[in-house]
Amino acid sequence: MSTHGQGIVVLVSGGVDSSVLVHYVAREPGHGGIHAVSFNYGQRHSRELVCAAYQAKAAGAVEHKILDISFLGPLLREGSVLLAGGNAVPDLKDVPDRERTQPPTYVPNRNMMLLSMAAAYAEAHGMREVYYGAQAQDEYGYWDCTREFLERINAVLALNRKEAVQICAPFVDKSKAEIVGMGFELGVDFSHTWSCYRGEETACGTCPTCVERLNAFKAVGMEDPIEY
Repeated sequence: MSTHGQGIVVLVSGGVDSSVLVHYVAREPGHGGIHAVSFNYGQRHSRELVCAAYQAKAAGAVEHKILDISFLGPLLREGSVLLAGGNAVPDLKDVPDRERTQPPTYVPNRNMMLLSMAAAYAEAHGMREVYYGAQAQDEYGYWDCTREFLERINAVLALNRKEAVQICAPFVDKSKAEIVGMGFELGVDFSHTWSCYRGEETACGTCPTCVERLNAFKAVGMEDPIEY
């Protein structure tokens, strides 16, 4: 945890992992204030951003910025089903095992771009740490949520000739179930989180992230409070 006292940046998407993360770091001493950052990157719906605002406030963030980078949607939608106008989101059961290391729900270079912007914001305001909710996915995987990615992006940021910003991912080796369990211990209101990749009124329960979320709640013996 930061000892600089200027504050820390926490990426908050409104999903389970980042919601637990912002409450987790809020309980740690010496952070100097949480500056929550969320992104509208052209995703299928804005519901998760409403949840992000709720969780940032609930965790006591000193500010919450929602950055509009929706121009990425038309630029990248051919490469990801998560973006508005892209191909339909598949059920997890329809994603072959061979594709689950980089499934169609992956957004090209998303985390590298978001973390670069967050690191620039942190550096400009004298903050030295950026937190994001990378975790060890149970059903599928993304290369930009791995320990190797974390180490390499920090190696690049360490080239800074003054004070380098560090990317921190305390959940990088944790399962979704472990994170959900931590969330209940921290008092996170999971009814104000959103995971479903389909931009509908209720969660579908069958897309990759819904399946992982439901399995995590089941693993810790708790009921998921959102509507399916």
